[in-house]
Amino acid sequence: MTRDITDPVGSPEKLAKLLENIGYLADEGVATAAFLALRMGRPLFCEGEPGTGKTSLAVSLAEALGLPLIRLQCHEGIDAAQALYEWDFPRQLLHLRALEAAEGGRLDVDVAEQSLYTERFLLARPLLRALQSAPCVLLVDEIDRADDEFEAFLLQLLDENTVTIPEYGQVRADVPPLVVLTSNRTREVHDALKRRCLYHWLEHPGLAREIAILRSRIPGIGERLAQQVAEAVQRLRTMELLKPPGVAEALDWANALIALGRDELHAESAATTLGAVLKYSEDIDRVRDRLDALLA
Repeated sequence: MTRDITDPVGSPEKLAKLLENIGYLADEGVATAAFLALRMGRPLFCEGEPGTGKTSLAVSLAEALGLPLIRLQCHEGIDAAQALYEWDFPRQLLHLRALEAAEGGRLDVDVAEQSLYTERFLLARPLLRALQSAPCVLLVDEIDRADDEFEAFLLQLLDENTVTIPEYGQVRADVPPLVVLTSNRTREVHDALKRRCLYHWLEHPGLAREIAILRSRIPGIGERLAQQVAEAVQRLRTMELLKPPGVAEALDWANALIALGRDELHAESAATTLGAVLKYSEDIDRVRDRLDALLA
């Protein structure tokens, strides 16, 4: 009997509460988009600036729903062999040699070929594992880094929860995996892929929500420090930086200050810990010259 992964999730509010229980504070839009993806069995395409919580959403959904997380990290040049499956050629070769030895050098080619392309020699990569392991959460991270050809390759999986392996046949998931695709919009993803998904654009959190995230994810952080870090990060995002900080950088900054025994943010502690929140020397130099305005 297959498991209905929507059982504990009767509404966006209930899903938001499940996520909150593990430290992910989803706003109404995120909770509604994720709920609809679950209820409708549709992939969720999350787009937004780096650091807005797209990847964390998939990770948190898996934890909140008690499902395995299978992650495919996309990159330029990724292909089916890396994403779907490979045949274990060394083991196949050893198998052929064993067959040949057992038959005294007389090998039935058809029988040998049939014995090669079985599950025994199939190396499942993330997409195939997701179909075999469903129900699960499949995270296709940074799809905008992959090539157009790889997008086209994904369409059958998103349409039918099925992949076809020429030598082996079809692999179909009885229960569709919850698929979350993320994009930092380094390029436009094709309409054919987007049409198969529900879409949500994730923004950086507002001040009140960022403070709540800091207090939720860092137990024991002082109220004043959480307020100061959140306000400073909000101001950093308005500057013309090469890489504005995301929520992860805000958490890193707060943790760095706590590790140094600081309970508030001032010019000295900010100057010595900017590397926790900014990742380019040009950004650090620009901000260091404007610390008074940042902490005003």
